[in-house]
Amino acid sequence: MDSEDNNIPETEKINRGEPTIAPGASMHGKKLGTILIEKGMISKDQLEIALLEQKSEKSRDKLLGNILVDLGFITESALSQLLSEASGVKNVHLKTMVIDPNLINQLPQEVAIRCKALPVAQTETEIQIAISDIYNIMVIDQIKKYFARNYKISPVYAPESEILEAIDQCYKYEMSIDGILKEIESGISDNKSIQYAGDDYVNPTVRLVDALLIDGIKQGASDIHFEPEESFVRIRYRIDGELRQIRSFHKEYWSAIVVRIKIISKMNIAETRNPQDGRITYNVLGRDIDFRVATQPTIHGENIVMRILDSRQSLVPLDKLGYSEHNRRVLEKSVLRPEGIIIVTGPTGSGKTTTLYSMLSHINTIEKNIMTLEDPVEYKLALIRQSSIREGAGLSFTDGIKSLMRQDPDVIFVGEIRDHETATMAIRAAMTGHQVYSTLHTNDAIGAIPRLRDIGVESTMIAGSIICIVAQRLARILCAKCKEEYVATEHDCKVLDIKPDNPPKIFKRKGCEACGHTGYKGRISISEVLQIDRGLDELIATNSTRKAMLDYAMSNGFIPMLADGTNKVLEGLIDVDSLISTIDVTSRL
Repeated sequence: MDSEDNNIPETEKINRGEPTIAPGASMHGKKLGTILIEKGMISKDQLEIALLEQKSEKSRDKLLGNILVDLGFITESALSQLLSEASGVKNVHLKTMVIDPNLINQLPQEVAIRCKALPVAQTETEIQIAISDIYNIMVIDQIKKYFARNYKISPVYAPESEILEAIDQCYKYEMSIDGILKEIESGISDNKSIQYAGDDYVNPTVRLVDALLIDGIKQGASDIHFEPEESFVRIRYRIDGELRQIRSFHKEYWSAIVVRIKIISKMNIAETRNPQDGRITYNVLGRDIDFRVATQPTIHGENIVMRILDSRQSLVPLDKLGYSEHNRRVLEKSVLRPEGIIIVTGPTGSGKTTTLYSMLSHINTIEKNIMTLEDPVEYKLALIRQSSIREGAGLSFTDGIKSLMRQDPDVIFVGEIRDHETATMAIRAAMTGHQVYSTLHTNDAIGAIPRLRDIGVESTMIAGSIICIVAQRLARILCAKCKEEYVATEHDCKVLDIKPDNPPKIFKRKGCEACGHTGYKGRISISEVLQIDRGLDELIATNSTRKAMLDYAMSNGFIPMLADGTNKVLEGLIDVDSLISTIDVTSRL
């Protein structure tokens, strides 16, 4: 077709804003109209009409794709999907994204409107710019000027209408938490607007909830707590295992916030007297993040806790969990066993699920069928078949294992061993040639064996079925930017089981802006890995005492959790206070 002449130079196409598919992309340099016809998305007549419309005065500056959408020949979503597939450029949905206002403020509003582009996500090395004409190099060059040179500017595709709507929302309305609260409290928005928690950014409640989600993720929180008191609402974040109060605000606005959270969590907004559970998936800071939401009625109103399930922070390689070289080697050797059960123990919040997901990712290949039973599924893993337990609907762990056994699995992950039936089924699966992973609540690795006996599993079944038992805790890491070195005191030496006449140099916390003036940033695993060999199997089968099993393990290289924690203090990773608050050290005092 003459008006789609392939002889037009690429630079001229860019200047005209004509949406071509880049040479070398998956569509082999074909033009947009040709691709749409080949895919049966439009007819030749419709393309002719659109090309004639593009020559008209009112549509001369419009992209062909936008004209096709305006004429009703193709939907925006279909066009987005096609351009994303053709170019290999990520396709974003701005209506479901929560964008950081600090990032938006770096690009002036007039530039965003003129370029029809918006910064939507930022990493340590890259800034993603939403743009409808992803090949418009001049626009990308203009935007580069407003960001630091060390950042790579990467275009992501979004429909022009969504970009313009997002620009209007992001620049027109206050987006900071303090600013939104001030807007609400100053009475700029009337009471009806505050009480109605719709999806419109005119409503400050919508912006406030989004701003709190962004703030919690940026601060590395694992949970956001909304706690109503008699006259105010307290907001706390759990960061590195510790709850920190972030801010509080007047209770008058709490009802609207509750409604907003319930709406996006797909809860019943009329139900206020019974607990509810919900889930949100939001694109925040350029990545999809799940929020598990739970409400609890209290005397002062509904308490809400939002668990942040950020796979980027939680799905880490096995060698990045903070295990000592010895423990990591034992663990990697254990997962090579083709059958048997691997148990991870520890209290709630000790990182058991993260460790197990890391193990599953370590062994996950196309040749293996890995199936899970979880309560609930927290993170989605590629290739792995994941199922949620529904106790109320009749799918228990016991029934689930029976069902999975008929799915030809190589590896089974059972979320938790809670009772005799689940334990027996898991061990039988291990005995019949499957590799099984699960969790158990005990204080240490050796304690898992008497615990299994307590719930009714025979010693002869335990012996020969268990590959290894991992016990762990999470200790707060000293901030690398502000930790201070000092000579260990007599008390420190006692905790570390070191003679005080030659005290070592260790570190303590100080506090700086990077760690929120707490002295800690991040957490690390303190662990023990008990490998079950034939000698230990014999002791288990003969109902030997805990002491006999521990003595045997120690003589064969087992390193207890307390020793692992002591080594991390001496390495300067954690301080003595963190060790004491994480592990029982009273035997040394």
